Amino acid sequence: MKLLAKLFSVLFILVGVSAGFLWYQYDQFQQTVVNVTPETAHFEIKPGSTIRQVANQLEANKLLPYGLLFVIHARLEGKADQIKAGEYQLETGMKPADLLKKFTSGQVLQYQLGIIEGKRFKDIIADMRKHPNVEQTLSDAEVQNIMPKLGAAIGMQPEGWFFPDRYNFPRKTTDLEFLQRSHNAMQDYLNKAWEGRVPHPKITTPYEALILASIVEKETGLPEERPLIARVFLNRLEKGMLLQTDPTVIYGIGDKYDGNIRKVDLQTDTPYNTYTRTGLPPTPIATPSKAAIDAVMHPVDSKALYFVATTPGGVSQFSETLDEHNRAVQQYIINRKKVTEQKP
Repeated sequence: MKLLAKLFSVLFILVGVSAGFLWYQYDQFQQTVVNVTPETAHFEIKPGSTIRQVANQLEANKLLPYGLLFVIHARLEGKADQIKAGEYQLETGMKPADLLKKFTSGQVLQYQLGIIEGKRFKDIIADMRKHPNVEQTLSDAEVQNIMPKLGAAIGMQPEGWFFPDRYNFPRKTTDLEFLQRSHNAMQDYLNKAWEGRVPHPKITTPYEALILASIVEKETGLPEERPLIARVFLNRLEKGMLLQTDPTVIYGIGDKYDGNIRKVDLQTDTPYNTYTRTGLPPTPIATPSKAAIDAVMHPVDSKALYFVATTPGGVSQFSETLDEHNRAVQQYIINRKKVTEQKP
């Protein structure tokens, strides 16, 4: 009995010493600074990873010395099952508690891709496909028939349906997810703007407003002119006049456009040639900005039917009559010649 008591006493001491040592190790571990290097600053947790797998990954990458202690820390904090998948930016000076907080926050590393107003759908696709952190899943054929995949009607063309903005997203976001997000944003904004619009008899659907907004977008880079340019086109539609806008002709020319628009181009009929066909073109010709959409929904009051730039890239001269417009065009030609002569 005495021997057994001694054994229990020794065992109790050993357990106490071991527990004390482990607690000391754990306390020291909590003060450990994570070994972040340029190569390990981006840490990815794959979907479905357990806390033990994450800990093993930390140890394998030499970020922490003892992965098991990270597991113990997560369990003691009650957050072992709250780890969220994604790519995280690790920073120098972080400790295990900081790692756990970051991994459970879901604040994954974000990348950016912008859709610029005035860009065509094919330009948006080209930019998206060049982005290294967008996962490419769509074939060329699927891109051309993308709208049903986004919940739109079969036959709906994609031009104009993607909202211009700078989007933040985590790595491995798919091309379809990116396009869906942008399309949803355009739908939401267009529908909201439509509800608060000033009605016009020639713009009877949100899609018609989107088409006209894309033309307004391409006709000027000056935000203050857009409501007046929208009014010009609305006035012309109301009178049954041709819109006669060069950007639609250029869109109809397509990839053959070389930067110059010629008389023959204005005379060659296409669905987008607003010199040969009345009304709006069949689809938008670019991605319109919020300002262009707003201009169509809330144009200024004016009887103007014509406009032309005063100088290349300058403000526009708006006219109510063809005679006034012709004089403005002649003045533009004179001003353009002066600008050309002044160039070295």
